[in-house]
Amino acid sequence: MNPQNGGTKENRIVYQSAGDGEVVITGAERITNWILEDRQVWSTEINNSLFLYRNPFETELSGDWLFEGAFPVHLGDVYLNHKSLYETDSLEKVRNPEGWKDAKYEKDSLRTWFATVDSNTTKIWANFGDLDPRKEMVEINVRPFCFWPEKPGLDYITVRGFTLRQASPQWAPPTDFQEGLIGPHWSKGWIIENNIISESKSVGISLGTKIGTGHEKQQNFHTKGGTQREQEVILKAIHDGWNKETIGSHIVRNNIIHDCEQAGIVGHMGAAFSELYKNRIFNIHHKRLRHGAEVAGIKLHASLDTQVYENKIYSCYRGIWLDWQAQGTRISRNIMFDNLSEDFFVEVCHGPYLVDHNVFLSPMNFRNMAQGGAFVHNLFAGRFVIQSEKNRVTPYHFPHETAVAGYSNITGGDDRYFNNIFLGDQDSPCEKVPITFFEHLPLKPRDHVGENGKMVMDGVPEDSICFLHPVGLAAYDSYPDVKDKKWWEYSKEEIEALGDAAKDFYMGNMVLPVSMGGNFYLYHATPSTHELAPDVYEEKAIQVILKPQTGQVQIQYQLPKLLENTKTELVTTELLGKTYHANMQYENPDALPYVFDLDYYGVKRLRHQIIPGPFELSKTDEAQTFNFS
Repeated sequence: MNPQNGGTKENRIVYQSAGDGEVVITGAERITNWILEDRQVWSTEINNSLFLYRNPFETELSGDWLFEGAFPVHLGDVYLNHKSLYETDSLEKVRNPEGWKDAKYEKDSLRTWFATVDSNTTKIWANFGDLDPRKEMVEINVRPFCFWPEKPGLDYITVRGFTLRQASPQWAPPTDFQEGLIGPHWSKGWIIENNIISESKSVGISLGTKIGTGHEKQQNFHTKGGTQREQEVILKAIHDGWNKETIGSHIVRNNIIHDCEQAGIVGHMGAAFSELYKNRIFNIHHKRLRHGAEVAGIKLHASLDTQVYENKIYSCYRGIWLDWQAQGTRISRNIMFDNLSEDFFVEVCHGPYLVDHNVFLSPMNFRNMAQGGAFVHNLFAGRFVIQSEKNRVTPYHFPHETAVAGYSNITGGDDRYFNNIFLGDQDSPCEKVPITFFEHLPLKPRDHVGENGKMVMDGVPEDSICFLHPVGLAAYDSYPDVKDKKWWEYSKEEIEALGDAAKDFYMGNMVLPVSMGGNFYLYHATPSTHELAPDVYEEKAIQVILKPQTGQVQIQYQLPKLLENTKTELVTTELLGKTYHANMQYENPDALPYVFDLDYYGVKRLRHQIIPGPFELSKTDEAQTFNFS
């Protein structure tokens, strides 16, 4: 579907199903002329005229920050009953398939395909197991998009109530044209709602950049570093009119998004000022034939004032990843679990970004390579990575605008944690564990990295070691406290007396102070020294039952008595203060202040007894259970 016209704010153009049955928009075509060659191996030959945009079986998956893999992967796919098979690099591996060890569902990887392309035809061999492709629904993808305007700037379109599946968009890095199975292609005011979106070779919904940005290579080599290319993309977009009046302000809600191999939702700059809520996102990047730096349930760059709330994200490689310029962004009331890497990652952002009333249940909850975050009333049941990034310089903006106010590196800190619950794991408190930038749990043996644990990645410093910390906030112990004297208030003589630390001061590399209060630590979770007399208990007191196969979660609170004397206070915009670099408050997109007096369900909190964590308890003398399906 290639819409030709946009609407207006008052008169939208609406595409929707009639409601009398499933309406499918697909990027695939059914293939029936399969020939049995050998046991479970079938073949078909297709005229290349079927591929009007590009032949996905000869086009390699490619783009910035896509890592090397075992073999070249193509955009093509073969589908058995709407589920894609696994590409392999030889006919022999179709005849004798071996499970792909990195796949989340290794058994599925035994159904494979391989293709060759000449000037006129594409020949495909596929292993369908014990099924006969002539009797099943077998398709191949022939189109990159299901719903995508060829030209940008078609505003105020609604897409509602469709099944959209089986397309072959290219890998979507922030420095390139970010293709998706569906998306507005650099427009304003779209509503994408109540759809089922699946089986994209890369991205399900793209809200990202248009063609013609800074990803070019010369002789297959980048002449500029990744950070510089990214900066050029941003400045070019501002020069060309990226602002609140022209781009973004989309609504993406109530969609089911699954089985997309790069991201469920992606967007660089084009997702600014948007709302993404009540989406169910799962099985993102589960094949893992190729890996890259843009992989998550939701991956956003420059998510200015974007609100991401009430989503369920599970069984993905990563949950939500905010990268560059998460300013005014709010992540609220989301549930994340069974994610391989981490639930939440914030990279080289200066804030203010707000994270409140979320439920983080994967073994690793948070990878923090940013500053300026506020974390309020969350339930954390996994470990943290806390890491500065002093070698990369990224922008911050004037409040609620796209205009750049300045640039800085990431010294770390400027974070706030109030009224969160930290639920430890089965291990006793342990020392921090060195890991590399993109490692996930469980950790691999340490000999899989180079000398000194270093790895090389485009746009990221070579020395990319970071540390995995136990559940809790002890990772911040070495940071200054907001109650202490600020380093920028030191006299020259006091700075010189700091010795080696004086160099960091003069280079602008001093760590920023943090603030904490009212947090609650259970079952080996470790508090930070920044909290005086924290609430720490050996009891587990919260039981979590996960059913990833059905997307169900049950949380059993058995701790009401422990909560009676918590040292909490009502969290407000005034309490959170301003971030250092942007000099901006934590506030709504319309600049109104926050008052966190409602829980996850909108229940009013009791002012005389603010309970930590996402949920208000109806009674403090008995257990309570919260179910999510």
